Amino acid sequence: MKIYIGSDHAGFAVKGFVKELFEKRGYEVEDLGTYSAERVDYPDYAAKVARAVAADPDSQGVLICGTGIGMSIAANKIKGIRAAEVHDYYTAQMARAHNDANVLCFGERVVGQGVIESIVEAWCTTKFEGGRHANRVAKIMALEER
Repeated sequence: MKIYIGSDHAGFAVKGFVKELFEKRGYEVEDLGTYSAERVDYPDYAAKVARAVAADPDSQGVLICGTGIGMSIAANKIKGIRAAEVHDYYTAQMARAHNDANVLCFGERVVGQGVIESIVEAWCTTKFEGGRHANRVAKIMALEER
């Protein structure tokens, strides 16, 4: 599976670490920027990653900013995206299991490297449960048509 990863300046310091975590698990990771700690606007990178994931349905995305909030809001504006802001193993696990999230968002200023490792573990090992959750996800996606 391919992972598209992006960050703004506030998430840049851990982006390489996150990329390595996914690569160690066998994922192909494409870095869509930013490529330095110079101040940038997070919606630009959220859009790049979200559009890449929307165009490649077998892929997933990772977005990192200061809190994860702005990235998740911006990414969710792109049709076909279910971006989830997570804070720990459990929220990452539920984002995949119940919401079939396809873009993982978190904040460098909110979680440390140990928590990031557990978030990536949960994201990579949890599958969408389907069942009653599939109907709910379908309802979420139908909101794009309104």
